[in-house]
Amino acid sequence: MIIFAESYLFMFLRSKTYFLIIVAAVLIGAAFLAKPALNRFISEKMQKNVDSNVSLSVEQKIQSEYNYTKNSEHYDFTFLEFSSTGCTSCTLMEPVLEAVKNAKDVKVNVVFMHIMKPENQDWMKYYGISAVPLQVLLDREGKEFYRHFGVISTEDLMAKFKEHKMS
Repeated sequence: MIIFAESYLFMFLRSKTYFLIIVAAVLIGAAFLAKPALNRFISEKMQKNVDSNVSLSVEQKIQSEYNYTKNSEHYDFTFLEFSSTGCTSCTLMEPVLEAVKNAKDVKVNVVFMHIMKPENQDWMKYYGISAVPLQVLLDREGKEFYRHFGVISTEDLMAKFKEHKMS
């Protein structure tokens, strides 16, 4: 009888462990799937809470530097890459930045913004940066038309530029 009780207890504890492992795996999977929505939610909240002086400052800078219909620069688009040193995904974006910068069929001003530098803090707040890497694409007038969290391929970015150019 004691052996039976011990084996029953062992099976119960073992099944409980498996159950907890399965629950943990499901929760991790759900969190992974919810990550883009969570990033968007946090970004939107950050953008709503940005100080009006910060907004005005960044908007003036966008108009002076990235509105190519008003300044003398001859770019089709601006590619803002918000990133950080030591971030593996950010490092994976480096060849993409270089490829977009050297593209022949579309002229893109590639701007790297390290989010930890003091001079980029207002930009981080303005765009609601909640995770890196984050890519923001601006049209000729400096208006955002696309945003992406994480690593994105050169081909996918070039498709976004071409798609927007045709619209």
